[in-house]
Amino acid sequence: MQDGPIVWLRSAAFNVLFFAYTTVAAIAGLPALPFLSPHGVRLYARLWMRGVLGLLRRIVGLEVEIRGLERLPEGPVIFAAKHQSALDTLLFHTIRTDVVYGLKRELGRIPVFALYLGRSGNIFVDRGGAATALKSLVRGARTAVERGCSIVIFPEGTRKPPGAPPDYKSGVAALYAALGVPVVPVALNTGLFWPRRSFVKRPGRAVVELLEPIPPGLDRQRFMTLLEERIEARQRVLEAGVSARAAHAVIGAVPGDEAR
Repeated sequence: MQDGPIVWLRSAAFNVLFFAYTTVAAIAGLPALPFLSPHGVRLYARLWMRGVLGLLRRIVGLEVEIRGLERLPEGPVIFAAKHQSALDTLLFHTIRTDVVYGLKRELGRIPVFALYLGRSGNIFVDRGGAATALKSLVRGARTAVERGCSIVIFPEGTRKPPGAPPDYKSGVAALYAALGVPVVPVALNTGLFWPRRSFVKRPGRAVVELLEPIPPGLDRQRFMTLLEERIEARQRVLEAGVSARAAHAVIGAVPGDEAR
């Protein structure tokens, strides 16, 4: 895609305001942080995330539409999401405030930011080796579910560009077997608008879609096959539905809170 000067200028303005807004929000919340419950911290995260989405809408012209909320079961679930963009990590608290993430332990050393990550109940994963990391993730996820939380996991482990071949890892199957809760597959096309490792943010309509939940109790092979088929089939539709022209069109308002 060829991005014109307006796209670059709007991206620059957004990046500056995003970091300024995030810094102010992080500092402003510090006095209350010791007194907030994990749920309270996650509510604060939701407020911050909605502010970021508002900046995207007003400055970049990018709106985010979340579909499939009617499919979401009550109680804890595992969100198994495609991962194309940093934007993906800014969405799930706007869907539900019971979510926690599995995070690499290094993030727990970032000044100030780490205080919020730890206080909100996220799972810090020991990455000393594949087996160690998996055990750490499952142990932390089991504790989180016992407390009534849902888990967000990106089954491919890292961000991938739109159209990349799928590469689903075994961690999601281990969580599925250990936790005994439904898995909600999530397809999206965010990488077409906020590409990985890119300064540019493009206007348009990014779609994040919650798909039909997978109930607990399936065997490992059947679960992994169903998860990949369900996500990848919808991925192709969402990515194909965005033409280069649509990706560069400035869209109006983000859907209101009723969509979240």
